[in-house]
Amino acid sequence: MEEKKLNKYDKAYLRIATEWGALSYCMRKKVGAIIVKDRMIISDGYNGTPSGFENCCEDEDGLTRWDVLHAEANAILKVARSTQSCEGATLYITLSPCKECSKLIHQSGIKRVVYHNGYRDDSGIQFLIKAGVEVEHIPVLEE
Repeated sequence: MEEKKLNKYDKAYLRIATEWGALSYCMRKKVGAIIVKDRMIISDGYNGTPSGFENCCEDEDGLTRWDVLHAEANAILKVARSTQSCEGATLYITLSPCKECSKLIHQSGIKRVVYHNGYRDDSGIQFLIKAGVEVEHIPVLEE
């Protein structure tokens, strides 16, 4: 019963992350992230440029610019600027994390990652598993 209830919440938080990702100005891929601790959303993020910069994520060739922050990095950095801590939290993200963001996830104290779609390179997921972070893939969001 508890597993079914957890899965119900996982899907709900992934739906919120999907909605949050829709706010992204990126044209190629819209990614959303939610950090949850003790069933409370403590942070959110979507992929985009740093605060104060033009919200243009792609260059003239349609490639993602180097200065674009990933959704999970934005969410973790928001926590860093607050009085909250990611220690023991769960990250819900619409796209599995890259290897660079996986280091941030582990170092921030996040203990569980739930994602919707797989990133083309799964080395970030492999790193998290090796680091002892629980990783769960929920491919289809149904009610």
